[in-house]
Amino acid sequence: MAHPDTDRIDAAASDLRAADAALALTGAGVSAPSGVPPFRGEDGVWSEYDPDAFDVWRFRREPGAFWADWLDLRADLLDADVEPNPAHDALADLSAAGHLDALVTQNIDGLHQEAGAEETVELHGNARRATCRNCGWTTSADDARERAESGDLPPRCDVCDGALKPDAVLFGEQLPRGALARARDLAADSDAMVVAGSSLTVEPAASLPAEAAETGATLILVNLEETPLDSRADYVFRADVTEVLPALREAVGE
Repeated sequence: MAHPDTDRIDAAASDLRAADAALALTGAGVSAPSGVPPFRGEDGVWSEYDPDAFDVWRFRREPGAFWADWLDLRADLLDADVEPNPAHDALADLSAAGHLDALVTQNIDGLHQEAGAEETVELHGNARRATCRNCGWTTSADDARERAESGDLPPRCDVCDGALKPDAVLFGEQLPRGALARARDLAADSDAMVVAGSSLTVEPAASLPAEAAETGATLILVNLEETPLDSRADYVFRADVTEVLPALREAVGE
């Protein structure tokens, strides 16, 4: 059955196909259909958990207590059954076909990589990893979780015995400089930008589409709710990302 926005999707696909450089920015709305809850909003994670418990300063003061709370939070965020959904698959296909140069994401679930995205810039880190703040040694979050669940609170680095930290950006931490710089360069150089599942209210990610628009990039917004950038977008699809993005991928073709 044809998508109700077929004509606009075809037009957006034509612009995306013609772009010399294109980028996608994704937010919580892309992972929500996979069962990953958003952090904000009525049903968000912060309606059940105290954000102060996940501040970087608490990690530094009480790493063991921090990890005890983090285990509960991570279990809610990344259920064992969480898998990429059709929106992730569509973006990965567009990337593999050369129609997207990179995916910039605010999500920490690693589902873009699991779907096969070729370059993913993680602005807020990745909850599937844990890293030593002292020496930078990295291990899987599952390994760190098993250590913590066995009583090693906090789980320790194999190299220097420092406390491991989830590789997600905590309150009080700056975004990874390299990731943010890469995202800004991509936005500035893009001729087209797909923004999917983001409310565009959290900085600095919210500024990336505006930066792209200032250089003349075509903006394609896909989100169930209004965003502050709707009036500047060339295409706004107020619809489910799992419907629009696969339709866009099909319309773009090979």
